[in-house]
Amino acid sequence: MQIVPELDTGGAELSAVEIGEAVSRAGWRSVIVTEGGRLEAAAEAQGSIVVKFPAATKNPLRMWANIGRLATLARQENVRLIHARSRAPAWSSMLAARRLKVPFVTTYHGAYNESGPAKRFYNSVMSRGDRVIANSQFTADLIRQRYGTHSDKIIVIHRGVDRSFDRELVSAERIQSVRQRWGVGEDDIVILQAARLTGWKGQQVLIDAAAQLRDEGCAENVKFIIAGDAQNRSSYLAALNDQITRLELSETVLLVGHESDMAAAFSASYAVVVASIEPEAFGRVGAEAQALGRPVIATRLGAPQETVRSEPEYDQSQTTGWLVSPGDARDLAEAIGAALSLDEVRYSTMAARAIENAHGNFTLEQMKRFTLSVYDDLLGSELEKSFKSAGSSVIST
Repeated sequence: MQIVPELDTGGAELSAVEIGEAVSRAGWRSVIVTEGGRLEAAAEAQGSIVVKFPAATKNPLRMWANIGRLATLARQENVRLIHARSRAPAWSSMLAARRLKVPFVTTYHGAYNESGPAKRFYNSVMSRGDRVIANSQFTADLIRQRYGTHSDKIIVIHRGVDRSFDRELVSAERIQSVRQRWGVGEDDIVILQAARLTGWKGQQVLIDAAAQLRDEGCAENVKFIIAGDAQNRSSYLAALNDQITRLELSETVLLVGHESDMAAAFSASYAVVVASIEPEAFGRVGAEAQALGRPVIATRLGAPQETVRSEPEYDQSQTTGWLVSPGDARDLAEAIGAALSLDEVRYSTMAARAIENAHGNFTLEQMKRFTLSVYDDLLGSELEKSFKSAGSSVIST
């Protein structure tokens, strides 16, 4: 049983669907407990049973009541292991697992902010699993630093790139359709940022960088596409629009909203920006973009330092992108300028290195196998072996 507040877009949600598929392919039953969302149909199509449940509640009384409800549900579904992917439902899940005497696993998906002792205690539930899966080495180090969790309990499993992020599977028609939706011309060069619209993702920094490149004459025929859902953050969306208007960038920087075909979106772009000003616990965008041969420009903060190969850590002949200072529009503009200055041969060579990096280190099949091996360790089962014997899945979320 996996528990996640909702099944909308996001790392925890996608991982729940993907691991559900792996469990099902290995011959076991996968139950996802959630309030539902746009990925619900995908979860069911890939073999999981989706049970509607008030998993997003942060009300202490409802969280307490959820302990008994989860325990009852787990007995009904013959659950042998509970895996929590978010803090509020993790408290109820942990206590239900202890009551049932079944293993409890957590995945630490984010670099959660800690503003005081109460918040630290609230967050600490994600370090209390019998096994704690960290989605990057950065996250693992954070867990040890904050909670003193023993290294033997922490397993680093990087997020995986879905098989759909393969350039051979993305048709020219899909790419053209995305570009038409965005309103970019045939000769326009696209610099893409794909992230939900929230301040820490750094959209405002990218807009400032776009203005600097425009003023320096380096942005001719360049369109900066900011794709992402505001998720009811209307004031932040208004601030971005005001910034674009004030800097006279309405023809250069385009806010296009949620993009459902991300493989085509990356393929329609020249380079991809991860401008976060707070640490990314993993940052799936960077790995997915590289899988499609797109150079990535990310901030030197958190896990992107593990996924993007940049100077000086790597020789120029090994790089797959650039790492820049967080919140520094000048540094970001210079990196984008460097990407735009690549000739065709250097661009193609970097694209090939990016694909090799993603396919060699961040595949979905690896993530699934490694997670099932964690379950096997706790259950004495052979899920990973059964999964490998069942062959590869071509179903995509």
